[in-house]
Amino acid sequence: MSTAASSPRGELARGGALSFAGSAVSAVMGLVLIVILGRLLGDAGSGIVLQAVGIFTIALGVARFGMDSAAIWILPRQLEDQRQLLRPTGAFLLIMSAVVGLVCSAVLFVGILIAEAQSPGDDVAAALRTIVWFLPVASVMLTALSATRALGKVDAYVLVGNVALPTLRPIAIAVAVGLGAGAVAASFAWALPLLPAAVAAVAVMLVQLRRQGRTSEPGFLRSDVPKRTLQYALPRVVSSALEQLLIWLAVIIVGAIAGPAAAGVYGSASRFVAAGMIVDTALRVVVSPMFSRMLHRKDTGELESVYRTATVWLVLFSTPVYILLAVFAPVALSLLGESFADGQSVLIVMSVGSIVTFLAGNIHSVLLMSGRSGLAALNKAVAVAVNVGLIYLLVPLWGITGAAVAWAVACALDAVLASLQVRFVLGLRVSPLAGIYPLIVAIVTIGVPAAAFRLLFGATWLGLIATVVVGAALFLAWCRFDRRRLHLDQLRLPGAR
Repeated sequence: MSTAASSPRGELARGGALSFAGSAVSAVMGLVLIVILGRLLGDAGSGIVLQAVGIFTIALGVARFGMDSAAIWILPRQLEDQRQLLRPTGAFLLIMSAVVGLVCSAVLFVGILIAEAQSPGDDVAAALRTIVWFLPVASVMLTALSATRALGKVDAYVLVGNVALPTLRPIAIAVAVGLGAGAVAASFAWALPLLPAAVAAVAVMLVQLRRQGRTSEPGFLRSDVPKRTLQYALPRVVSSALEQLLIWLAVIIVGAIAGPAAAGVYGSASRFVAAGMIVDTALRVVVSPMFSRMLHRKDTGELESVYRTATVWLVLFSTPVYILLAVFAPVALSLLGESFADGQSVLIVMSVGSIVTFLAGNIHSVLLMSGRSGLAALNKAVAVAVNVGLIYLLVPLWGITGAAVAWAVACALDAVLASLQVRFVLGLRVSPLAGIYPLIVAIVTIGVPAAAFRLLFGATWLGLIATVVVGAALFLAWCRFDRRRLHLDQLRLPGAR
């Protein structure tokens, strides 16, 4: 392998390993959060918190005004040939995030007051009212964290966004509920750690900008950077809000149709699936700035190579998690309590849907880093429309399982649309075929033992543990002896040379 070819893969491997560790911590703490909510507040209380968090997160998609995505797109390009613009661009990104976040908080607060006037005693509205003013804080934090990784500081992004914040949240909620608080106060406890996280993220970003060693040039506002940034960011406002709608809308609609208990069951089951996204999150953190630099240089050959490698790793390391979640869904949900048993079908459907969607790799990152944020927003609009239509069609027929089917179909459609656009609009050679072989590896080494031990021991902890032990041994052995075909030579697996 040539040096030119191996260097980006090496960068992907090094950054991906660190990002994966942080994403793993985030996933574990996300599960801890769900278990704490389920055990301390029950399905109804969990439903209230999750609906409030869902509405907050959807609003945050608008509040950050696309500045987080714009940072990942424009800052790596400025590192190449416009370093004098880094400082004013960073300040512009933060200010826009703060101002729009504050405006969104005010608008949402008025909406909450209207909702409470029409429906007094609504616990979801009360919970949302306690956290609404954290929107600008969260917006600034996300933009600052995105800027840190765009400037090459993946460790800061990981430590603040993937370790500190997810760890503080379950601790804060446990303390609040332990002191006798209910779902409303638990929602406030969920939002409170955003304050120190935002301070840390902004501090790291400012230090990074100062270390670039170049003072800014006057006349930034007269340059084309603010205009280009806003042109890129505005479609991302729509797209980001729609992304969160795709994740959280079902929780809110299920709560409206079937009540907070059903929302709690569905939301908790779907959080297990979200926790399994650790590999996707880890790779996206690293590849997005790389894609932006490569597209800026018009180095499409290298981009396609990195994309294929990332796709192989995404499918290879994500699929085992979802196989275990699907086959041993009752075991996973038993952590939350007996009232969450109805979420088994949700976990199975969403796990299978995730595996299928991963075959597209980090296709959304390629599309976004090309500057085609408008196409990404259009894709999300189509996916959300399909999701909403299927939810209202299927939930009355199949309950929360129908909502899971709607989500899986919408996610697959979003990935297909992005893949077609990258192939035919951008002219890049991308294909889901890269993920077929690692999918086979995961099915043979993890899926077959999982099915066998499920039949032998049933849906028990013994069956799950046996699957993990045997499956892991088979999986690691296959990866070791076929590491070149799986692009694992850069990871230096044990025994590899």
